[in-house]
Amino acid sequence: MSSIVPLPLGQRIPSSVHAVSCSLPTMRAVRGYEEKDPEVVRHLTSGYPRFVVHPLLRELAEHLAKTRGLTGQTLWLTSSARTAQALAAQLKDVPGVTLLDPAVPGVAHPASSDVAGRAKVFLQNVGGFMSSRCAEDHLVRLGVRASAAPEKLYFGDPLGEIHRVLRPVFPGCAPADLHLAHCGMSAIQAAFQAASALQAARGRTIWVQLGWLYLDTIAILKRFTATPTDYVHLPNIFDHAALERLFAAQGSRIAGIVTELPTNPLVQTPDVPRLAELARGHGAMVILDPSVNSVFNLDVLPHADVVVASLTKYTASEGDLTAGLVVINPTSPHAAELRRDIPPWLDPLYSRDLARLAFQIGESLAVMARINDSTPRIVDFLSAQPAVKEIYWALRGDSCGNYYRLARGPKAVGGMITFTLRIPLEKFYDRLRLAKGPSFGMKTTLISPFMYLAHYDLVTTPAGRAELAASGIDPDLLRLCIGTEPVEEIIAALAEALG
Repeated sequence: MSSIVPLPLGQRIPSSVHAVSCSLPTMRAVRGYEEKDPEVVRHLTSGYPRFVVHPLLRELAEHLAKTRGLTGQTLWLTSSARTAQALAAQLKDVPGVTLLDPAVPGVAHPASSDVAGRAKVFLQNVGGFMSSRCAEDHLVRLGVRASAAPEKLYFGDPLGEIHRVLRPVFPGCAPADLHLAHCGMSAIQAAFQAASALQAARGRTIWVQLGWLYLDTIAILKRFTATPTDYVHLPNIFDHAALERLFAAQGSRIAGIVTELPTNPLVQTPDVPRLAELARGHGAMVILDPSVNSVFNLDVLPHADVVVASLTKYTASEGDLTAGLVVINPTSPHAAELRRDIPPWLDPLYSRDLARLAFQIGESLAVMARINDSTPRIVDFLSAQPAVKEIYWALRGDSCGNYYRLARGPKAVGGMITFTLRIPLEKFYDRLRLAKGPSFGMKTTLISPFMYLAHYDLVTTPAGRAELAASGIDPDLLRLCIGTEPVEEIIAALAEALG
């Protein structure tokens, strides 16, 4: 009997109260989730923590509103007092904004759907929501809950254990070069803000986004560049000539390049050594994000000033916490300044999340190896299916050579496959037995209609679809992220739905 069974709408993935994904088993559920359909939303027990406010955060906010005389206010609980202050600054035009005390950091404002929308998007972009474990511990401390949900934690020195696993991945890095963050977006924001301030002081304000990146990385670049013209998007990662022309025209003003390796969702890899040489020759920084296939598969630090990554992916492979990583290249000409300037921007990983990550991180290499073994077999299966139109993965011909320049070994292919269909999306998706929800890099195989979850506004408008087309993205693209289940069972589930 297969271990892969359909999951009902709203079920946590995994079953932990701290799960980072939830089941959206049909396209109707996906659309209802995006459109806030009450018939769908009422089934959701949780969701990806930057997009769905965790029930434990809502419970704590309700308790604080009642006990602190904040009835009629909307409370946002944040990952640090620094982020609470940043959120308050974003709402500076709103009368009645209140900072909560640093012991339970957050912001309260008079109830308003417009203000709440602005606050939520900001916290989503920067990864600024309080950890669900932190909220749970506050609820226990306040007597609202009797105890925290039982789970296995690392006892001893969790930071030491995490560094023990990461140091071989980043040889030559001192502890001052390795920094954990509250989540991946917190790591990206910290690196970008510090690098941006350093470069702005030198008269460099232009930031280049290379390729189609994850939506909140795009949002950070757009939100925090000095002016709209200081944000430059080059959609074709293979067009090095366009990058050279940009540097020839404005090289003295370019602060840096930000890209993913591979990109999400087209799983494309640029010629990283070449772009890094170009950037360094003009005094620009390079920020690289290898989250899609993990720092355990890709050796990118020699080509970057800063590497940022989501340890939610592959490292916290149970799928029950968020964490981020910032690594400073000790050979970067900016290393000393980055060591000084990045830490103040970082929201730390909550203590119990740290202990949970330390418990899981020792499995990372074994989990990655199993996923790396399964992925090519699934690509071979999909390639033989008449119903499958296009397949994108690390070793696709257009970027295979670029990828192998960075790969830590011939099998280091990662777990992300995206593909399009010749048959109706809804028919395939609704029939599929695999777990369906946001996130990736878990022991659980996950599939999602990624553009619907990440860019529903683009998928559902003619202008948005035109924007996607300009970047070579099919709105019905499916993102399949391989887990550690027996590969034969994953293939059998796909075969059923494609048949």
